[in-house]
Amino acid sequence: MMINGIEDEDKWLAEGIAAIQHNAFYMHRALDANNLREALKYSAQMLSELRTSKLSPHKYYELYMRAFDELRKLEMFFKDESRHGVSIVDLYELVQHAGNILPRMYLLCTVGSVYIKSKEAPAKDVLKDLVEMCRGVQHPIRGLFLRSYLAQISRDKLPDIGSEYEGDADSVMDAVEFVLQNFTEMNKLWVRLQHQGPGRVREKLEKERSELRDLVGKNLHVLGQIEGVDLGMYKDAVLPRVLEQIVNCSDDLAQYYLMDCIIQVFPDEYHLQTLETLLGACPQLQPTVDVKTVLSQLMERLSNYAASSTDVLPEFLQVEAFAKLSSAIGRVIEAQVNMPIVGAITLYVSLLTFTLRVHPDRLDYVDQVLGACVKKLSSKPKLEDQRAKKQVVALLSAPLEKYNDAVMALTLSNYPRVMDHLDNETNKVMAMVIIESIMKNYTCISTADQVEVLFELIKGLIKDLDGTAADELDEEDFNEEQNSVARLIHMLYNDDPEELLKIICTVKKSIMKGGPRRLPFTVPPLIFSALRLIRQLQSQDGDVAGEEVPATPKKIFQILNEMIESLSAVPSPELALRLYLQCAEAANDCGLEPVAYEFFTQAFVLYEEEIADSKAQVTAIHLIIGTLQRLNVFGVENRDTLTHKATGYSAKLLKKPDQCRAVYACSHLFWVDDQDGIKDGERVLLCLKRALRIANAAQQMANVTRGNSGPVTLFVEILNKYLYFFEKGNPQITSAAIQGLIELITTEMQSESTAPNAASDAFFASTLRYIQFQKQKGGAMGEKYDSVKV
Repeated sequence: MMINGIEDEDKWLAEGIAAIQHNAFYMHRALDANNLREALKYSAQMLSELRTSKLSPHKYYELYMRAFDELRKLEMFFKDESRHGVSIVDLYELVQHAGNILPRMYLLCTVGSVYIKSKEAPAKDVLKDLVEMCRGVQHPIRGLFLRSYLAQISRDKLPDIGSEYEGDADSVMDAVEFVLQNFTEMNKLWVRLQHQGPGRVREKLEKERSELRDLVGKNLHVLGQIEGVDLGMYKDAVLPRVLEQIVNCSDDLAQYYLMDCIIQVFPDEYHLQTLETLLGACPQLQPTVDVKTVLSQLMERLSNYAASSTDVLPEFLQVEAFAKLSSAIGRVIEAQVNMPIVGAITLYVSLLTFTLRVHPDRLDYVDQVLGACVKKLSSKPKLEDQRAKKQVVALLSAPLEKYNDAVMALTLSNYPRVMDHLDNETNKVMAMVIIESIMKNYTCISTADQVEVLFELIKGLIKDLDGTAADELDEEDFNEEQNSVARLIHMLYNDDPEELLKIICTVKKSIMKGGPRRLPFTVPPLIFSALRLIRQLQSQDGDVAGEEVPATPKKIFQILNEMIESLSAVPSPELALRLYLQCAEAANDCGLEPVAYEFFTQAFVLYEEEIADSKAQVTAIHLIIGTLQRLNVFGVENRDTLTHKATGYSAKLLKKPDQCRAVYACSHLFWVDDQDGIKDGERVLLCLKRALRIANAAQQMANVTRGNSGPVTLFVEILNKYLYFFEKGNPQITSAAIQGLIELITTEMQSESTAPNAASDAFFASTLRYIQFQKQKGGAMGEKYDSVKV
């Protein structure tokens, strides 16, 4: 009976070791004196210490090792017949007279080892005799260590092919039979060990039992090393016997360990050729056995075997490895009704990894694995288990990593069906994995059908799922997700304008469901894709008729207008205004005046009705002026209307300095420096004079409110505009006007009311140096500047 007292166990162990040492001392004296009778007497007394039932397996092992070391010395004595004068046959009979069975069996095994070496009897007969007689010890711990001793002393004396103990043609089978019989008996003892001792020490005992597993497993290692065990013998004799023992023992610890041993010990080729037999045992194992790890290790070994040489791949096809593994996994999942969902998905991940490594060309196999996973997931509600979610992400990521081509995944019919079983958060994680794969491998998604499937896969990023509102999300994460979608849109391209338009329409249909927070991220890249298409059509100088909509610039501009309107409704007016101006510029390049005018009109409407912030107004009006200045498609009437609006809004800005700068920027609208550009010198001068008046008013206001008129920066900026138009040949800008402005600035700077400002002083000084430089340069420009005094 096992005692739960560590101190008592230590005491008993110490007593046992002391007794072994005491008897070993007298045994050594007898050996030195070549006294066989005394040697057998003291060795039997020494071995009697192993009869104890008080020690745990761990402590018993320490005691056993002390006795084992002494038996080595005894064996050396038995080998030398000249020392004891008894033939080995007589000695084999003599030791069987020991009083107790345990010492008798240890002595018998020791003499048996010498008996086999003497070759006075066939090795198979001696081994058979020993393995049968060991049945006399049925106590689990004592029997296990006794048989371990038998395995240890016999491992180099088996009648194997090429061994010095090889007998007749059937000798290999005899060796196998001996090892199998010893393995079977050891496993029975090992399994029975769990029932030793009271329930309160069961957990500790189970741990120690686990530590003894190698004693049993060594038999399988020996089997794997027997040269004569070829594939035929392994298939017909070894594997069925081992599996029968594993299944019948009905112990989860033994079943898991021994299945793992089989996979690790025997060659990969044998596993492949006996796959059906090996897999057939899996559903028969106890429900508590970790079958998923066993099968995963088997598939990993087979994958590595396939990767080792292309020559072995036909074998996999010949034995239909995929079909057998797939079927076995299905049976295991069916048999183990309580297997957690993460276990089932882990099995499918291993099967998919195997498939991708062994049959990378068989996409139908990949889809089949995903389909089996869908079937399993369908029986459950949405996944809650975090580990299961990670396994599904691993399952879906595997094809992307293998093929480095997300388009492959788009052809798998079950891929989106697996994603449908993910919760919203994990769905988004997987969508990001897909996008990252596309970005990393520069995958071009080039058809509308592919785009439709892709956007169905990443729908978690482009619209709210099942009531998950976008405003519930972390802002930084949300922005990162949407920027990824925006980058993805830039990867969608086709050289065929008709197909590219279909792609744009497909994406538009998807992203328009995204809600107000997403549209500012997803609409701009799509608009630029459409603008790229317009320029592509322009370079081809023609329109392409599609099935649904003709790919004409006019039609595309209509689509663009719809998309930007959705942005202004978000509201995101500043972004919408920028995009309207981009479209106006594209319409200008296509020579479509009405379209360009409409986009400008929309931009002005937005400016009037939606943009209220003064800083945003300043930015917007400069964008409008800059874009309008570059466009040349407008007739006189339309251009006058737009420039009048721009100058009007410039003069209505809130702050005087902003007004001034916007008004002098408008001067460029009346003087476009190209061959056919407008050159209206009078209106340029009007703008600049108006800017001067506003600058003067700004100085006076500053004087009233602050007691000083502030820096003269605005005047210097206007002076620079005068110089620009003077050099461009505007007849209304004369040297006298420039001279007057220089004098005005000089006077202002010398005024006591003007606050000193180093930046504006340096700006003015730099401008004067420029004028001086132009005067000194000579030539036509030098002559123009002659009359300006600085």
